[in-house]
Amino acid sequence: MDAALGTDRTEINKIKLFYHRLIQQKTLAFMCIPFVIWAFIFKYLPLWGWTMAFQNYKPAKSFGEQKWVAWHHFNLLFADSTFYRVLRNTLVMSSIKLVLGFVTAITLALLLNELKNIIFKRFVQTVSYLPHFISWVVASSIVLTVLSPDGILNLLLLKLKLIDSAVLWMGKGEYFWGILGATEVWKEVGWSTIIYLAAISAIDPSQYEAAEIDGAGRLQRMVSITLPGMKPVIIILLIMNMGNILEAGFEPQYLLGNGMNMDYSENLDLFVLKYGMGMGNFSLGTAAGIFKTVVSFIFLFSANSIAKKMGESRLF
Repeated sequence: MDAALGTDRTEINKIKLFYHRLIQQKTLAFMCIPFVIWAFIFKYLPLWGWTMAFQNYKPAKSFGEQKWVAWHHFNLLFADSTFYRVLRNTLVMSSIKLVLGFVTAITLALLLNELKNIIFKRFVQTVSYLPHFISWVVASSIVLTVLSPDGILNLLLLKLKLIDSAVLWMGKGEYFWGILGATEVWKEVGWSTIIYLAAISAIDPSQYEAAEIDGAGRLQRMVSITLPGMKPVIIILLIMNMGNILEAGFEPQYLLGNGMNMDYSENLDLFVLKYGMGMGNFSLGTAAGIFKTVVSFIFLFSANSIAKKMGESRLF
């Protein structure tokens, strides 16, 4: 009885504390209202469309006239060998993007932090994050030009006698994942570095001074102070990216993919586009979209739970 009363009081205290903080931060709460409305309209209301996955949806019919087929489209989805191929491609491309994105951005942030020449540091930062502002249409055109049979890469390799004839880079599917990973790094590494540099700037400078007095070199300070200081931000971003593990992208795959590398370039988003819009099978496309969302939720909550059990920073 006493334990139950104690639990109730704890819950009441938590609610009181929540409302007290809400009143204290009422300005921020009011500022969030437009974004909450936007999220509700564009992120939650469209969930009504998930009902299409359980119907033989026909655009010309009203909701009441649709034929309900339960899990039929999910059964078709999991019986389709193409679905498993695009799922493989999505997971591999997402994993490459995740690993390369984290490693390159953290490495660049550490190196930039060690630069003493402010002018050169700002120049490198500017050059590295400029590609982020280039649209994927332009970026893909640059990549296709560089990798064309008469592009600069083939010309350079021929000059160095590393190859005997021009390589059709975009015509061989086994090269696509590596090309996509390199392109993603080139385009986004500078932008991703900004948040890590912000995390580094929050580290107390006295820690570096104390380590330097103790005789710690640059590498030792980097490993013992900088990386641990970045750890909470790294873990939070890792959890968030785990929630996007099936979001391998759409534009680069759509623009760089072709009939010769389709077995490696087609991902879930292109699969949904092909069946949903290309073939008019909205129900199967919606079923694939639901699968992607559910798996993303599982990854997100699993990563957050693991971080919680390990005593690390987490989203909730």
